[in-house]
Amino acid sequence: MSSHHSTGPFEVSLAPQPLSDVAAPAGLGRMSLDKRFHGELEATSQGEMLSWRDAAKTSGGYVALELVRGTLAGREGSFVLQHSSTMAAGVPQQSITVVPGSGTGALAGLSGRMEVVIGEGGAHSYRFDWGLPD
Repeated sequence: MSSHHSTGPFEVSLAPQPLSDVAAPAGLGRMSLDKRFHGELEATSQGEMLSWRDAAKTSGGYVALELVRGTLAGREGSFVLQHSSTMAAGVPQQSITVVPGSGTGALAGLSGRMEVVIGEGGAHSYRFDWGLPD
């Protein structure tokens, strides 16, 4: 398996979505995701996120799935990212991984982990360590 490291900016739009009758009283949030990735990953993605945070907005967590479609280092296809991240007293801990077996086209067999970086002014970028079978 060959290993690669890609970085670049991305834009994200979040849209609140209605919750089920079971989830609404629990204080959860639900959002749809719409992203545009740039750099070695030139792609769009759409997904769903469930979240919770405390009243002070310093601790919480979210889970999400998103389908990414486009090119990665010139290879065209799609893959699914699974998010499971928390924040404790303002300190984030991320887990964003490629779902095994989700790669299609020239991205079949893709594996990897992504990190989201939020800079000053809210600018988003990614760091993506990934691999494909040789």
